[in-house]
Amino acid sequence: MAFPTETVYGLGANALDAGAVQRIYKAKGRPSYNPLIAHIAMPEQLAQVAVDVPALAHTLAAHYWPGPLTLVLPRHPQIPLEVSAGRETVAVRLPAHPVALALINAAGVPVVAPSANRFTRPSATTAQHVLDDLGGRIDIILDGGPTPLGLESTVLDLTGAVPAVLRSGGITLEMLRVVLPDVVLHELHVAPESGDPVPAAPGMLIKHYSPDAEMLLFEGEREAVLARMQQTAAEQLASGLRVGLLLNEQDRGLFEGLQVKLKPAAGRLIWQSLGSQDDLAQAAHTLFAGLRALDE
Repeated sequence: MAFPTETVYGLGANALDAGAVQRIYKAKGRPSYNPLIAHIAMPEQLAQVAVDVPALAHTLAAHYWPGPLTLVLPRHPQIPLEVSAGRETVAVRLPAHPVALALINAAGVPVVAPSANRFTRPSATTAQHVLDDLGGRIDIILDGGPTPLGLESTVLDLTGAVPAVLRSGGITLEMLRVVLPDVVLHELHVAPESGDPVPAAPGMLIKHYSPDAEMLLFEGEREAVLARMQQTAAEQLASGLRVGLLLNEQDRGLFEGLQVKLKPAAGRLIWQSLGSQDDLAQAAHTLFAGLRALDE
């Protein structure tokens, strides 16, 4: 069953049932070495998922739950190894969405729920995205409208010597440092099929959140990046390709004249807005949806 959370849509199953968990992997086409997140409906249920829970976990839960923070803790023996990809740790969070909480409460058990999309695809932030990816593979989609946040949860590992962010998401590093001044960013991108360690959390594989179309990500100083993007877009349009741009509103004008200058046989320019460059929350909300819109 797919259902909305405040981050993205999740594909849910009983976290205590190994067979149900295996069906999640099958529906998504997800490799078994990529761990899942267990979702609970109240802090007291943490004891059903994890053991030897440090006091720090309860402090963080008091500040950020319900919300987009996932904690990596020692796994409770009743949580099947299928959930944790064979590791002795487990990722757990308490979502902040009424439909998700109602579903978990009705189930009466922790619910494991990776994003409701095909493996490596951009996460689903609407019920239509779920249907596009998983139609015919799952039985039910609970349509709660677009997800409020639109980005995955932040994954914080509490099993090491120092708390470490394994995946950036809805709770920023700056927000975490209000409670955890010594938290570090330890995002790793691994490829277990090449001999790398099994990831400790979802979102750590080299290929993730990836459109089907070729995607180019430009990084660097703003002016240099924009100039290189203009050059690349012009070259690809001139060769007859369709080019999609995922940009903030302020930068749109720099690209609007590209197609006008080219021959009629040039490719087509397609625009998708991330909103204002001054509103990062809006950019986050539209990121995955924008990638999917351009992919179409």
